Amino acid sequence: MDHRKKALLIGDYTHPDWHPLQGVDAEISRIFQDTITVQCSENRNMLLHENISGFDVCISYMDDWRGKVSPQQTAGLLSYVSNGGGLVILHNGISLQNRNEIKQMIGAKFLHHPPYAPLEFTVTEESHPVTEGISGFTMEEEPYEFEFGSFTETKILLQYQSKEGPRPAAWAHKYGLGRIVYLMPGHSVPSFANETYRRLVLQAGKWAARYV
Repeated sequence: MDHRKKALLIGDYTHPDWHPLQGVDAEISRIFQDTITVQCSENRNMLLHENISGFDVCISYMDDWRGKVSPQQTAGLLSYVSNGGGLVILHNGISLQNRNEIKQMIGAKFLHHPPYAPLEFTVTEESHPVTEGISGFTMEEEPYEFEFGSFTETKILLQYQSKEGPRPAAWAHKYGLGRIVYLMPGHSVPSFANETYRRLVLQAGKWAARYV
């Protein structure tokens, strides 16, 4: 019997705006292979309450900047997290922000990004389970910039160095009974070759799914 927990990885295979799920799905499945089974889908209806409730954690790699998530799908995700589900958002997965209710739950919104470049990441919260044992690292990535809401008590876990100074690159908080993690890196398959980033993804998933 398989005692691993279950993750729903949701993204876009057919019509991604910029970040296809192809290839990334295999990398994420390999990262979690010993701890969490990963079911991959681009079907937004997986967010409906009756579908998402069977998973321990939802991983958003959604690349839908035009906003196609329906009110019913939004309600399903909000209910899932607030009742104890985990939500891990990787890079472009923050495109869920097109629904204001989800943006408030995430705690911040994407504004824009300068060009893809080598970035220097430093850990700002060493005691959090997501960043435990992680030290600073460098990788090429899209440097997303964000605006944070004032209603969510978000803990910044990671930052990267920009020309204007340090900027947030990962955060975590609780929402109702659920747990949310955002990791900025993850632009494409090569991002997942970085062993430190892979460990961050693993630890984020395990924390959100309540392994720790």
